[in-house]
Amino acid sequence: MLHKNLIAGEWLVGESEIENRSPSDVTDLIGVFAQASSDQLEATLDQAQQAQREWAAYGMERKQAVLMNIGNELMARSAELGALLSREEGKPLAEGKGEVYRAGQFFTYYAAECLRQIGENADSVRPNIEVDVRREPVGVVAVISPWNFPTATASWKIAPALCYGNAVVWKPANITPASAYALTEIIARQDIPKGLFSLVMGSGSGIGERLVQSPKVNAVTFTGSVPVGKRIATAAIQNLTKVQMEMGSKNALAVMDDADIDLAVTLALGGAFGGTGQKCTASSRLVVHEAIHDTFVEKLVAGTKAMKVGHALEEGTQMGPVVSAEQLAENLAYVDLGKSEGAELCCGGERLEMPHDGFYMSPGVFLNTLNDFRINREEMFAPLTSVIKVASYDEALSVVNDTNFGLTSGIVTKSLARATHFRRNARTGVVTINLPTAGTDYHVPFGGRGDSSYGSREQGKAAAEFYTTVKTAYISAGPV
Repeated sequence: MLHKNLIAGEWLVGESEIENRSPSDVTDLIGVFAQASSDQLEATLDQAQQAQREWAAYGMERKQAVLMNIGNELMARSAELGALLSREEGKPLAEGKGEVYRAGQFFTYYAAECLRQIGENADSVRPNIEVDVRREPVGVVAVISPWNFPTATASWKIAPALCYGNAVVWKPANITPASAYALTEIIARQDIPKGLFSLVMGSGSGIGERLVQSPKVNAVTFTGSVPVGKRIATAAIQNLTKVQMEMGSKNALAVMDDADIDLAVTLALGGAFGGTGQKCTASSRLVVHEAIHDTFVEKLVAGTKAMKVGHALEEGTQMGPVVSAEQLAENLAYVDLGKSEGAELCCGGERLEMPHDGFYMSPGVFLNTLNDFRINREEMFAPLTSVIKVASYDEALSVVNDTNFGLTSGIVTKSLARATHFRRNARTGVVTINLPTAGTDYHVPFGGRGDSSYGSREQGKAAAEFYTTVKTAYISAGPV
């Protein structure tokens, strides 16, 4: 069956097609998906501009009902759609179900926000003049979402965009089109103007570039790599298009000499290898105090070796396959790079032969690494983590902050003083104390510093800053 794009409110075939196969078993053909043409993109952008004006005029409760319906359906169908997600992306089934359910919560959260769009008022510095400040939709929003969280990351962009009265043109990652198509089907059935929401599947170099270059787009929200993010920003600025980007990371988990070591190991394993390490919040640097280093490493390696790697849909799988052949090759190249830099690969980091023909590799741990190694400077997006030994808390904090990125960081300690100091001095957008570096709530801001983020924060009420524009009105009523 050919899965079509949603263009100007109509399901249409494209200029070409791609196959989507499971990374757990490449003989499993999930579907064939249309690739949008340039003419279709122009048509859907034209319709989106008109639909946005209609949508903005909808009453608050009408918009609220739309978002609530989308969220409720996602949560009700989380088992079904989570299985589809895991099948095409490779994350274990429990993670796939959890992602779809969380995506539903984004929509129900922003459904409530539809009713909370309250402005401000003030007296002017001039006599007998009042000031009214309110937020209005930014217009047409281009959403460019990644493959590692194909439903959740897209939803935390789409939900606030719709909540605040915008139209959405969505270009999902081409490697996970089935989840995108499923979400689009749900949205398209709602009480929305024709063309308010569009699905334009296609390559980043083709349809993606034309989308971000278009003067018909008022804002671009993107999650992906730093190089692509910089290209998007360069293109968007030509039209002074508003830009929000979440990009790379090199997150560190600091394990102190007073840490609960078993807790620290559990946090490190989940943070480093959850989602096959393909998370922007993954714990790829483990900064460990020398006093507990050997004990921690012994337990970490044992836990890593014990992880069950398998088909995403099989019961008991703790880590699924890598998403693609290209990603696997890149991961294995980083293994070779780490060795060439002098790191000791004490376990894992190898391609696995499995009953299914998929892209499997064993989770790997590097020891005796330095923070200036490339494997500790560059985002690998792989089930690989490095241990960096430090002699003190001060050195640990210095290592944590010595990076071009700044998304998340964490510390494992029983000291309130250290935890407080770390929370205030770690130069990351998200800080965790005795928790994994991965895992965030949907009602509070998310984003980073340095090369990790650019533009306004995502999620929670902070999303209003990006998806709206502020209007200040001065009112003189005249004499009574």
